[in-house]
Order: sequence, then C-alpha cells, then structure tokens
Amino acid sequence: MTFDKRQVVYQIYPKSYKDTTGNGVGDLRGIIEKLPYLQELGVDVIWLNPFYPSPQRDNGYDISDYTAVNPLFGTMADFEELTQAAKKHGIELMLDMVLNHCSTEHEWFQRALAGDKYYQDFFILRDQPTDWVSKFGGNAWAPFGDTGLYYLHLFDVTQADLNWRNPHVREEMFKVVNFWREKGVKGFRFDVINLIGKDEALEDCPISDGKPAYTDRPINHDYLKMLNQATFGQDQGGMTVGEMSFTTIPNCVQYSNPASQELDMVFNFHHLKVDYEDGQKWTVKAFDFEELKNLFHTWGEGMSAGNGWSALFWNNHDQPRALNRFVDVKNFRAEGATMLAAAIHLSRGTPYIYMGEEIGMIDPDFESMADYVDVESINAYQELLASGKSEKEAFAIIQTKSRDNSRTPMQWDGSEHAGFTTGTPWLKAGQSYPEINVEKEKSGKIFRFYQELIALRKNLPLIAEGDYQAAFQDSDKVYAFERQLDGQKLLVLNNFFSQEATIQLPADYQTGQVLITNYDGVELAEHLVLKPYQTLAIVL
Repeated sequence: MTFDKRQVVYQIYPKSYKDTTGNGVGDLRGIIEKLPYLQELGVDVIWLNPFYPSPQRDNGYDISDYTAVNPLFGTMADFEELTQAAKKHGIELMLDMVLNHCSTEHEWFQRALAGDKYYQDFFILRDQPTDWVSKFGGNAWAPFGDTGLYYLHLFDVTQADLNWRNPHVREEMFKVVNFWREKGVKGFRFDVINLIGKDEALEDCPISDGKPAYTDRPINHDYLKMLNQATFGQDQGGMTVGEMSFTTIPNCVQYSNPASQELDMVFNFHHLKVDYEDGQKWTVKAFDFEELKNLFHTWGEGMSAGNGWSALFWNNHDQPRALNRFVDVKNFRAEGATMLAAAIHLSRGTPYIYMGEEIGMIDPDFESMADYVDVESINAYQELLASGKSEKEAFAIIQTKSRDNSRTPMQWDGSEHAGFTTGTPWLKAGQSYPEINVEKEKSGKIFRFYQELIALRKNLPLIAEGDYQAAFQDSDKVYAFERQLDGQKLLVLNNFFSQEATIQLPADYQTGQVLITNYDGVELAEHLVLKPYQTLAIVL
C-alpha cells in the first residue's frame, strides 16, 4: 500500500518551537502544548529535526545515541506522550534518521578507536586519503587516532561515515528504525540517504569535489530496498522521504517509484540555489526566475512521467526564509506568502510547511554578528573578511544567507521573546514578532490560506493524484502548470513579481471555475491580468 498523497507535513525545529521550562530551549512538551494549533492548521504529519543525544557539532545531525532522547529536549516518557497525544489530534510523527554517519563520540567509534576490530569495520578506513572534499570544507578524511589509517567524514570531522557494506552496520541501522517504529512512529525522513552506498574501491575524483564518486551509486538502491523490507515496508499508512544530495531525476524516480520498493518521496535542493552567484552560497544576488521556473518544470514533468514523487518545500532549518528570497516583503508579504504556498501545494508532490511559514515569518534582521549562533555563518563571516570584503559587505551576506534566519524562535504572540520562552532564548527572536505572530495571523490572510490549501488537497483527488505539465513556459513573470486526472483539469498561475503580468488565457479556461486565489474580485477573461504576486487556480 502506498502512502496517502493527500497528506501535508509540518516541519518543527524542536529547539525553537516552544520552551516549557524557561531554559530558553524548545522541548518536546512544548510541541505537545501546540498540538491543537497544528490540528487547527490541518497538517497530518509532524517532521521533527533530531532530538537524540549529540555533541551538537552539526545541530544534532551528529548522533551519539540513536535510541535515546537528549535531556535538553525532555525524556523518553515525554516522547511517548507526544506520539500518543499527536495521534489523538489526527497527527503522525516523522523522525529524522541520520544513517550515513554517526558522531565520533558514539560508542561504536570509541570502541573502534580503542582497537576493537569488529567496530573498526563499522567505518570507512583507508591507508591513503582520496582527494574528496568534505561538504563542510577541507579534506573528507581525517587521521584515525594514531593507527596510520584515515577515516571518511563527508561532513564535519566529528561525523564519521558508516560502512554500509558491512552487514552488521546494516543490521544496527535497521534496529534503530525498528526501535522508533515500536514507539508508534509512522514517518521517517532519511538524511543524505543517497550517500550511504560508497564504491568498494574509493578513488580520486577531482570533479565537483569528488561528489560523483560517492553519490547515487547503484548499490544505494539495493540498500534502500533492504531497509524498506526490514523496517517501514511492513507498515500500513506510513510515510518515508529521502534527502538527496547532488542528485538526478532518473535516480529520484527510481528511489520513489512505488515499483522500486525503496522510499515514498525525495527532497532535492536545486531550486534553492537560484540566488547563488556562480553557484556560491555566500553571495547576494536576485533570484533567477527563468532558472527557478525551468527547474520546477523539468523536475515536475520528469517525476510525473516516471511515476516518482517529490517532497515540495520552500523553507527548512538550513535555508533563509523564502519570503525574503523571492518576494518584496516590505510591500507584498501576505500576497507573496500565499502565492509561494499555492505554487507548491497545488503541484504534484507532498507539500512540507516549515514552522512559521504559515504565518509569513521573515528573516530576523539581526543587527550584529554577536546575534548569530550558527557555526557555518560565523566561519563564513571570517572567510568573507579574509577574501577582501568589508565588515559591512560581509555582514550583509550573512544577514541574507545564514541558517539562523530560519532557526529563530517561533513567533507565538507579541510578548517578550515572541511568547517562545519565559527565559533567555538560545537564539534571539526576529525583530518582526510584535507584528508577525500566530495570535495576530490567526485572523489574517496567510494562515487561513494555508488551511484552505491543505483542505483542497484532501478533498480534490486532482490535486493529490493528478499529473504535471508545464504551462506558459515563455512567460518571464508567471510560473504556471497544469494538472490532469480522469478528464478533470486544473491550471495554476503564479505571478512571481511585484508588477502586473498579462497572460492569454486558453478559451476553455475562460469559462472555468476559480478554485482559489489570493485576491478578491477575479474575473476570467482572454487577456487575464495577474496582480503582484497573485496566484490563481482555475478548475475545469
């Protein structure tokens, strides 16, 4: 049985959602407290970023114990209560599984370092490093104690890659997933899962920092089939998503086509690099609409044709807020927020909402580097200065691109620290919280529009199940697509600019029904004028 395509996922960064203890850090009990709010929004699944014990070198994606709860976030009893309470609100949990690597503080790595041969084979050890570059900079290999060997770490030096060629490693990973399944968890998000299948012989690869040598290798698909069969494939009504790094459409079709029996859906990140100058993150550049539109069309049509399935999103814990990237937020925040939402919620795939997106949260507008906590941002600032940028120029780039932009506390109300904590928050709240918060937005435009989009997906099979076809590809302002199912058709028009855009509406759609729009008083006509950031969906 395939997963339910009518469902919508809501991502929570636990550290920043709701603090119930006053220590300035969000916790599991804070999520329990807000379940009625999430039920009111209408979401079906909550994806939680890692809350396991961790040295926190990479925000909990460096796990030192896969089957425990970090005391910072609460107890296992809190987690069990959250799972049961969520089900009572019609919501399932999706947990982050980081199976490509573990923390060097994990017992397995420590025992390997101490000379235990059984555990040494849990890691990828070689006499000589390759030329691969870590995704966090520097060589992807580090000395393995004083053994003369090197261990592979595609990410931070404290995140040692696991050797999936070892059947004992696979067994341990399957046990982890099954441990949480037994706790009642129905959803799993697999971190950088297309990197687990390394070649047996690891060789130099100067192309793209070595990525082709360890990404989307054929054996990766074999491992995902094994994972499916040994764990979540036995469940009814579950949901799995794989985060795919540096991936391709053919691989993503294979990962997510039900016939493959691997995963339900895949994330890719290409569309969130369209405001990178020369592919470099730490730059400031207006987004390239043509590139964005073409990526959406290429992936939309490619995944549709191959019966693959995409996870659709604008925001997450690693990205600045999409509103600041794609919209004139000073003048059109509500219009831009609702247009961006419709552009993915009416498309083919499963929509993901990142906390705060449903109330139109924006970047925090911090005033100095002292406000930032993210190690990547702090390092990048120093590198920008070293490259010759002035302090003002370097800070402007950090303000635009920092991961902390999305990690600021959820803005619940206009009280101090946005109602997130009674203490001092681990990261300052964004300056906008007196105006942009749940309490105010519940009677505003954005929250209600999200509720409407979520309801449409549940009630209209055309949205949940229809195919994807590009439309108006020559428009320089409008991203448009068509959905079809059983003779029913839907045209979705999204104006990505603060100027009006005119399109020539096909005759059949001129007599169609307006399904949803973010402006009042729309009349369908041959020459249709879309207002700034207008979204308009017409159904036949």
